Amino acid sequence: MWSGRSSFTSLVVGVFVVYVVHTCWVMYGIVYTRPCSGDANCIQPYLARRPKLQLSVYTTTRSHLGAENNIDLVLNVEDFDVESKFERTVNVSVPKKTRNNGTLYAYIFLHHAGVLPWHDGKQVHLVSPLTTYMVPKPEEINLLTGESDTQIEAEKKPTSALDEPVSHWRPRLALNVMADNFVFDGSSLPADVHRYMKMIQLGKTVHYLPILFIDQLSNRVKDLMVINRSTTELPLTVSYDKVSLGRLRFWIHMQDAVYSLQQFGFSEKDADEVKGIFVDTNLYFLALTFFVAAFHLLFDFLAFKNDISFWKKKKSMIGMSTKAVLWRCFSTVVIFLFLLDEQTSLLVLVPAGVGAAIELWKVKKALKMTIFWRGLMPEFQFGTYSESERKTEEYDTQAMKYLSYLLYPLCVGGAVYSLLNIKYKSWYSWLINSFVNGVYAFGFLFMLPQLFVNYKAFNTFIDDVFAFIITMPTSHRLACFRDDVVFLVYLYQRWLYPVDKRRVNEFGESYEEKATRAPHTD
Repeated sequence: MWSGRSSFTSLVVGVFVVYVVHTCWVMYGIVYTRPCSGDANCIQPYLARRPKLQLSVYTTTRSHLGAENNIDLVLNVEDFDVESKFERTVNVSVPKKTRNNGTLYAYIFLHHAGVLPWHDGKQVHLVSPLTTYMVPKPEEINLLTGESDTQIEAEKKPTSALDEPVSHWRPRLALNVMADNFVFDGSSLPADVHRYMKMIQLGKTVHYLPILFIDQLSNRVKDLMVINRSTTELPLTVSYDKVSLGRLRFWIHMQDAVYSLQQFGFSEKDADEVKGIFVDTNLYFLALTFFVAAFHLLFDFLAFKNDISFWKKKKSMIGMSTKAVLWRCFSTVVIFLFLLDEQTSLLVLVPAGVGAAIELWKVKKALKMTIFWRGLMPEFQFGTYSESERKTEEYDTQAMKYLSYLLYPLCVGGAVYSLLNIKYKSWYSWLINSFVNGVYAFGFLFMLPQLFVNYKAFNTFIDDVFAFIITMPTSHRLACFRDDVVFLVYLYQRWLYPVDKRRVNEFGESYEEKATRAPHTD
């Protein structure tokens, strides 16, 4: 049995290592592109000719631009320098169609200076929606007075309308141009960059025009603004920075990955959590993020596997407290409901849901074992099992008694304070927040015996880094450090009470005697 479990764990770890190595190899293939080595079949950069360029940004309600009519010029950068970084904020006029839950698009042109974009045969352009559809975030109010921070038009709408997606404004437009004078090999063009390239023939040489790119990862849900019918103008921050070929290819793959998540049913908010990993970070930090997330997934899986294996083998509750099992189940379910109410990222929500399901299964098994030994086999009630279990229950009851003197007043006081001073979406939201604050505050007291079970020692530090990388509620992020407090206490106890190797065990032997005892001679 042990060898079977060990083999399964080794198989999982082996697959994990292969996956990490394969991912590293794929990432290397993305950031490194082999340049053209000869003169034949090479594609030269048009930017190497140093043309005078101009950047123009237009807005329109049409997804396909047929003519220069019905478009508004919102930004015009003459003498555009590919190497110069800038950021400008402009006010965009919002058409009536967009205010009535419509869409507005931005057309970005990079063309020769002094020539209109639709008259320039060497222009490049991209289209990006400046709006997106989302269900508005529920308004938080004071549950006693009904007051809110803002009075929005949603109050006048029926309740059913509040659950319908409405148009939101994207206040940022991040532009990039690949500034490397890289010579591509026409026979092995990377597919990811190829769809952004526009080639022209100049004499006998093929050139590719400037590669324009829109960084969609910088559009975050927290920055979105609801478009009301009374809104006539909205701010738009247009930023530009050059980008290297390796970073451009990496960004294209990341945007494609986020788009794939949305196609698989991930909401805009879930995809936004993935975006947050890549925004404003360098490639080294992204690599660290990947390894931390991968190890977090591995240790979560091993912890779940070990927990299930341990409980499947148990035949009785000797040495274990039923109350502690019930408390862990209650706290895990409360945390899961809290994360669900806060609409937390699936990267955090799914493991919490799996953990809650396992805890419910453990409670069911613990109750069955208790009923079996105490009900169906009463002769064990006065034996060794009953005495061991009775002492365990006595210690647990005594600990809970003293803990309740501090636990209940703080939980009740915190709940009343939050009700008076903090705004919530509903009474359920206030109730689940009150419960979870009590669980987070005192849950670490129940973690002491199980600190180093189920790979907890390794997972503790992985959780710490994961808490800063993935977006989650602040209280849940702080709760990740409960293990560290217990671990530090454990290290202090190990230093304060070292192992006494001279102590005699139940067989009358000590560690030092075993080490110095001479072997038997036959």
